[in-house]
Amino acid sequence: MLSTLLSQLAPRHVTLVAVSKTQPVGRIQELYDQGQRIFGENRVQELLEKKPLLPADIEWHLIGHLQTNKVKQVAPFVRMIHSVDSLRLLQEIDQQAGKQGSILDGLLQFHIAQEETKYGLDETEARALLTSADFGQMRHIRICGVMGMASFSDDMALVRSEFRTLRGIFQRLQSDFFADASHFRHISMGMSGDWRIAVEEGSTMVRIGSALFAR
Repeated sequence: MLSTLLSQLAPRHVTLVAVSKTQPVGRIQELYDQGQRIFGENRVQELLEKKPLLPADIEWHLIGHLQTNKVKQVAPFVRMIHSVDSLRLLQEIDQQAGKQGSILDGLLQFHIAQEETKYGLDETEARALLTSADFGQMRHIRICGVMGMASFSDDMALVRSEFRTLRGIFQRLQSDFFADASHFRHISMGMSGDWRIAVEEGSTMVRIGSALFAR
């Protein structure tokens, strides 16, 4: 499955994040041995338990909701945080990355789905964050794009429309705030059931778990 998926994503320059939440270390190692290097975890504690048991060159992404008091545990090694959804979380990431003398990449998470249970900013909130004096002083967090999750629905027209909404947000923010920033280039959207639609709508990064790890 991995090689087939990569062959479909590569021509479109889409990055694959293998979602390894709940997966045993042995299954993650199997994908690693097939060439996969980027893995995404939802829960900090699970990530901390797995990391020492797996190869050191894995690029870990934190893709689930992140509490501010957990940032210090992942800041030393995680490559990207997909779920930045508040100024307070941004401030903590900047502070903890600063202690490491590093710059941590993050994506602004947007609420694009119908479900109220999903986290995320709206565009107005994101603009207020990006124009705030606090954000202007941050030196250790680099915003590299946006992330969103579509509704869990069989209505693919709805899913497509939500992905299109996120792409529009990305384009407007890029134009207004990041026109000269080459690092602002990622639209992280699409999972096992809807990644093809996400890619058609401009995704640059898909988060796929069950389709990859299925036996």
